[in-house]
Amino acid sequence: MTPGNTQTGSVLEAMVLPALGHGGYACQTQVVIGARCGGGVHKVDAVATRDGRRTLVSLKWQQTGGTAEQKVPFEVMCLADAVRAGQADRAYLVLGGDGWKLRDYYTSGQLAEHLVHADLVRVVTLEAFARIANNGQL
Repeated sequence: MTPGNTQTGSVLEAMVLPALGHGGYACQTQVVIGARCGGGVHKVDAVATRDGRRTLVSLKWQQTGGTAEQKVPFEVMCLADAVRAGQADRAYLVLGGDGWKLRDYYTSGQLAEHLVHADLVRVVTLEAFARIANNGQL
């Protein structure tokens, strides 16, 4: 594996999709859900549906220090906008890999102190998401 290789797709297929399936969710991958804040296409890694409720899932993978860390607040903003626009009932930003310096900060919910609608997006670790999805508790 090269340092720049993010491996998001293989992690999605190996861990996230099976957990969603086990939890009873129907799932679509790589779904365009509208425009990002400021313009541009917003594509999420997965849209999980169960009992008539849609959940957006975006996965960020960081195995070494890098720029994924800086993208988290913007992704939270874009996911929150999508929820507010009615694209889904809720959203998750899943942080995978062990290269995160700010993982504890991001998963603590403290972004809500800085971003107006951050409470619409739950930021979780890959392990926590797998547990939540596996148990059908999104």
